[in-house]
Amino acid sequence: MIVNLSLQIVPVNTADAYPIIDAAIHIIQASGIKYQVQPFATLLEGPLPEVMEIAMQAKDAALEAGGEELVINMQLHLKKDQNVHFEDKTEKLN
Repeated sequence: MIVNLSLQIVPVNTADAYPIIDAAIHIIQASGIKYQVQPFATLLEGPLPEVMEIAMQAKDAALEAGGEELVINMQLHLKKDQNVHFEDKTEKLN
């Protein structure tokens, strides 16, 4: 099943958070999974095990990029017997 995952990584107690966040986003971009970078979070779409693994890799990249303390917010949208796609939620608004 295809799910949507919203991932927000917030570095805490750091003067320059953007390079840490960018390192996490680069992992998502390199993964080949469908994604959308938004101002407050990055959205991922794909199979649940894959998006969860990518989220953990993004967390690791943020730590390696200098994040000493992170607040990570995730939201997951899934359906029992259906795929969930970005467009299903937003195309009617465009």
